[in-house]
Amino acid sequence: MMDPNFKRSVILLTEYADTGAMGFILNHQSEYLLGDVLPDISYSEIPVYVGGPVAANTLHFIHCVPEKIEGGIEICDGVYWGGDFEIIKELINTYRLNENEIKFFMGYSGWTPSQLDEELQENSWIVAEKCSAGTLFSNSEHNMWKEVVISLGSRFAHIANFPENPQLN
Repeated sequence: MMDPNFKRSVILLTEYADTGAMGFILNHQSEYLLGDVLPDISYSEIPVYVGGPVAANTLHFIHCVPEKIEGGIEICDGVYWGGDFEIIKELINTYRLNENEIKFFMGYSGWTPSQLDEELQENSWIVAEKCSAGTLFSNSEHNMWKEVVISLGSRFAHIANFPENPQLN
């Protein structure tokens, strides 16, 4: 995908319905830290990611600690979307939650009804059927796209070594 919003992006799809689809870009870290965007967080160097171009003034999160954060929706094995934000603030302010357990996003990626289906038919996206908390919460955003593509097997592994701009090849 050549759109700069989605170029070499790994997206976690959180919702897919007749009304549209929604997800978050996992590997585009913004210039902000959580303490920059939430004034009631006393100190936090947890990175904030660009979730997508839609509603960039909103904050979303996924996590892998349902025993700490109540109210999340499990979207894949061991990965939860949302939950009690007051608990999150308390956990961060008391240093009981770290960036290996939660990921924050400004904005989200969204598709209108049938838009994502059409993009899939055009082969605009490569789909991985599974996700793992280990990959989603790793600190290797720069290598995440390449690692995910390679994990899809020999059919796609060669793509991981393509230059960002194929015309420079």
